[in-house]
Amino acid sequence: MDSEPSDDFPDELDVDEREMERRKQIREFLDRSRSGAPAAGEAIRDRFSGDEVFERIVATASYEFSCSDRQLFLSGLAAGLSIMLSFLTRATVEATVPGTAGEILGYLLYPIGFVFIVIGGYQLYTENTLTPVTLVLTRIASVPLLLRVWGIVFVANILGAILGAVLLAETGIFSPDVARVATEMGTHALHTPWLDLFFKGIVAGWLVAGMVWMTHAVRESTARVLLVIFIMALIPANGLFHCVIATCEVFYLVFSGSAGVVAALSGVTLPITLGNTVGGVLLVAILNYSHTQESSLDESEQRDFKLQWYEWLFEQSPRE
Repeated sequence: MDSEPSDDFPDELDVDEREMERRKQIREFLDRSRSGAPAAGEAIRDRFSGDEVFERIVATASYEFSCSDRQLFLSGLAAGLSIMLSFLTRATVEATVPGTAGEILGYLLYPIGFVFIVIGGYQLYTENTLTPVTLVLTRIASVPLLLRVWGIVFVANILGAILGAVLLAETGIFSPDVARVATEMGTHALHTPWLDLFFKGIVAGWLVAGMVWMTHAVRESTARVLLVIFIMALIPANGLFHCVIATCEVFYLVFSGSAGVVAALSGVTLPITLGNTVGGVLLVAILNYSHTQESSLDESEQRDFKLQWYEWLFEQSPRE
């Protein structure tokens, strides 16, 4: 009588193993596309959906809103100084390497300032046309708080760019050949019509905010660097303008005695900034938000986190 259970037990194990193997085979079959390439597993898990990318950007934005004014300012100042490296590098390369090869190499090395900013985690105004805007679109942060972040970061970026221009214009960093190319770059921006700067700024703002979206969609730093290089190189390659770099370029002329402060700010910085803002907010932040789902929070949590409309429009301090 005691032998019967022991005879049945291995059979039960065999049935379980066969069932597990059958399920594994079905899963493997479903996980392969018609072409034979894996349709699931690591290849899929390495990708973020649009909703997941949006959630990652929201997490970044929540940190930015939690920063003090001092932190935002110093980070923005570091970004403004770092972006000077794009102007410096492009001018140096185009003056050193003759012909088309120098222009192409200058385009590819132009993103060096953006690499410093993205990997270093500095605050750049054109990046902030996406990240903090996401929290405002979800009504977790108010419009006045967004304007606070924008204002502090923008002023710090512009001051950093101007300090960089002073450094380049008042020292012997540039050789005469490089100074000539740098002057041509600043003069080109200064002589471009206001509306042209605005519309070129829209496309450049689209590229910068799109770059931020895409860098949140990858995991590795190497992938982020490559994205920054190839996307940001499109700005000079297409004759577009970034407000902070263009400010550095045109203030190089100011400190060299070739342009006035009012002309630099109203004729170059202002139209490009407006264009960059429109491109980032409309073409990336709002457009990408519109094709993602609402927050995964349940209704009770949404009531706790979402601002009322009057709070969204007028609240001056972040909710504790």
